[in-house]
Amino acid sequence: MGRGSAGPGERAAAAWAAQRLPGDVALEPYRWPRTHAWAHLPHLAAAATGNPLLTAAALVSYELDQSGRLQWVQRLLPAGHGVNVVARIAPRGPARRTFVLVAHLDAQRGGLIWHRRVVEAGAARRLRTRSMTPASLGVALVIALRRRPLLALAVALLLDTARRPPVPGANDNASGVAGAIAVAHALAAEPLERTEVLIVLPGAEEAGMGGMRAFLRAHALDPATTFVLGLDTVGSGTPVVARAEGAVLAHRYREEDLALVERAAGDDPPQRWRIAAYTDPILARFAGLPCASILSVGEHGMYTHYHRSDDVPEHVDLACVARCAAIAEAVARELDRE
Repeated sequence: MGRGSAGPGERAAAAWAAQRLPGDVALEPYRWPRTHAWAHLPHLAAAATGNPLLTAAALVSYELDQSGRLQWVQRLLPAGHGVNVVARIAPRGPARRTFVLVAHLDAQRGGLIWHRRVVEAGAARRLRTRSMTPASLGVALVIALRRRPLLALAVALLLDTARRPPVPGANDNASGVAGAIAVAHALAAEPLERTEVLIVLPGAEEAGMGGMRAFLRAHALDPATTFVLGLDTVGSGTPVVARAEGAVLAHRYREEDLALVERAAGDDPPQRWRIAAYTDPILARFAGLPCASILSVGEHGMYTHYHRSDDVPEHVDLACVARCAAIAEAVARELDRE
């Protein structure tokens, strides 16, 4: 099933997942561009003019776009039709809190930009510092340098990705969807006492978090009583929790939210990492909601088979998926006890 963002494959995946979720399940349509590749191009074009003021503006705009804080380019692009899946699991008693578990449905498009020699370079540094270098930081550097050969290369790589079909996406992020479905069944079988559970499977994460943005617009969540947790690419081998993320600048998660995840995980908490790019919970962070993002890393300090055609089920570490799902369930139960 090719799960391209905001397209027929994503909608088919949403229907598939909806049939397997307990509780009150709804399909919520939204509109969003089908790839994030085009959003890079106006920023590169501004740098190609050679104008220092335009370049400075492009760098600021690029960071805002890549972090998800202000994505003005997407509003100008043709939009695809996507679907979010939202399942509600009621508590035993009156609901006083809300636990939102998020795992995106869609899969990234392939391309040379994701070649393993590029993605896996610098493994020793990543494993030592528990920090990934965002690929978009390289694009930002190309914008800042304003070297036309480099700008042309960046455009070529982005156009290559924009024209590719989606990869299988078993680890990124069928693993997170599987984990979320498992947690949903566990919480439906043994409901929380006073915490309503929302299982949210949004689309278009790979195209700029379009599905999560639509979900947050459609649902009024109270920061005082809500906690948002993400499961994304959780089959790499070693569970981690994002201490910070962002494609250019590092946007930090709150210490108290990270501590909640670690406390719930018990004697074997996930490692804290500064991850590259973005995950859906960062939009909740920008909206002022308590949140955290659980992922995993492999032997190279990266997500295994990241955005490649060999991201297939047999390469997913199922024990790691199960551990991440167990942590997510434990967070929900810890939150319910507070």
